[in-house]
Amino acid sequence: MERADIKHLLAFLAVARERSFTRAAAKLGMSQSALSHTVRGLEARMGMRLLTRTTRSVAPTEAGERLLRSVGPHFEEIEAELLALTELRDKPAGTIRITTVEHAAETILWPGLKGLLASHPDIHLEISADYGLKDLVAEGFHAGVRLGNQVADGMVAVRIGQDMQMTVVAAPSYFAKHPRPKLPKDLLHHRCIVLRLPTHGALYTWPFKKGRSEFSVRVEGYLVFNTLSQMVQAALDGFGLIFIPEDLARPYLASTQLVRVLDDWSPVFEGYHLYFPKRRQNSPAFRLVVDALRVQEPRKKVS
Repeated sequence: MERADIKHLLAFLAVARERSFTRAAAKLGMSQSALSHTVRGLEARMGMRLLTRTTRSVAPTEAGERLLRSVGPHFEEIEAELLALTELRDKPAGTIRITTVEHAAETILWPGLKGLLASHPDIHLEISADYGLKDLVAEGFHAGVRLGNQVADGMVAVRIGQDMQMTVVAAPSYFAKHPRPKLPKDLLHHRCIVLRLPTHGALYTWPFKKGRSEFSVRVEGYLVFNTLSQMVQAALDGFGLIFIPEDLARPYLASTQLVRVLDDWSPVFEGYHLYFPKRRQNSPAFRLVVDALRVQEPRKKVS
């Protein structure tokens, strides 16, 4: 392949990943018009449209998506290898991009990485908090953070958090007007504050487990939010019940601003894991991030 074709592919990959000619042009250090001309040249050479352009957005066509998935990872590996070579020095450097959920970002990622960032100022960090599951390679993330059971097959998964207890809570002012639920099915008659998941636009169903009994309740969304912080505030204001990680509720339980119910039905989830593709060549900076977050398993006593 001629060098011009490689430049064309790199231009297409940048636009397809950024979903924007403006951002891709800034990233590549070229003008938007030159970038558009380069991509059109690739489309003309291949005889097919690779990008759908509107006045507000840019998205790959079916052919573009296929090219992104097939060619993108190879360029990712080349870029990672070149980055690894340039980072063979005393101070690891580079930007690490992680997709996660807000709870993990606030309770694990920032507490676990702020010390590393302070001691390695050449390492830059980008954390994107979103409940939607991302394609790491296509969207340019080095790693993702999700609960253990949400990590896709074929990924390297490193545990970074302990198992997570969930709980149902509401404010005392809410229970002053409504009876406390005794069974999960009672929630169908309560005002519940729920989380909307962006992947399919569905509302999060509340899972419960007691002994061998395990099921989910599709509660009515009296109030619907897309962040836990909004849900907690609405619950504190007395608007209904929420289903959240116990560690997030703990300070409010201690101050009696929130009250726990259905405690014997609360499930425990496998803790958060950092995951990333197996075949990716990871930089020294990324390896330091993994080591900083990794949960240390307790050593077994030698008898």
